[in-house]
Amino acid sequence: MPTDLSPLRAPRPHRADAARNYDALLATAREVFTEYGADAPLDEIARRVGVGIATLYRNFPTRESLLENVYLTEVEAVCRAADGLGDLEPWEAVTGWLQRFVDYVATKRAVATGIDRDSPVYLACTQALYEAGGPLLERAQSAGLMRTDVDIDDLMRFVMGYTTVNFATPEQRDKMLQVAFDGLRSGSRQPA
Repeated sequence: MPTDLSPLRAPRPHRADAARNYDALLATAREVFTEYGADAPLDEIARRVGVGIATLYRNFPTRESLLENVYLTEVEAVCRAADGLGDLEPWEAVTGWLQRFVDYVATKRAVATGIDRDSPVYLACTQALYEAGGPLLERAQSAGLMRTDVDIDDLMRFVMGYTTVNFATPEQRDKMLQVAFDGLRSGSRQPA
């Protein structure tokens, strides 16, 4: 992954017990934010981990810091997924990665919506996602499988739209996403 997001993270403690608390707070925050939204009670996160609220604040001094660190962790996973798809055929690689991205955003919308869109963390994560997906898109375009009149920004905005729709089921969302992917195939009607 070209963009290194690690400098944006809250520092992970070196002591083993403190590092375990840090990791547990991040994992539990992901669950609680997904369950309650970005305004989830922080004391609920600390309670589930079995630590005091002071331990949470020692690691993540503000709600924004905690949200950003959860977001960083999730974005890094989506970016790593792009690397893992490199052995697939170009079409399967790019659509598989986009599906992974949609799956992530559909379940973690509360985290993404709780972050300031102008923050350095959000902007760096956006750049990292573009750098992860861009080569997959270019590979599919070079293979003649995907429309050449779209770029990575178009593609990311396109799939983000699918994360805001309230589909009846995840299966319906996936079906409609496949229909949309068909519109991205090379040979789809393109403007003159």
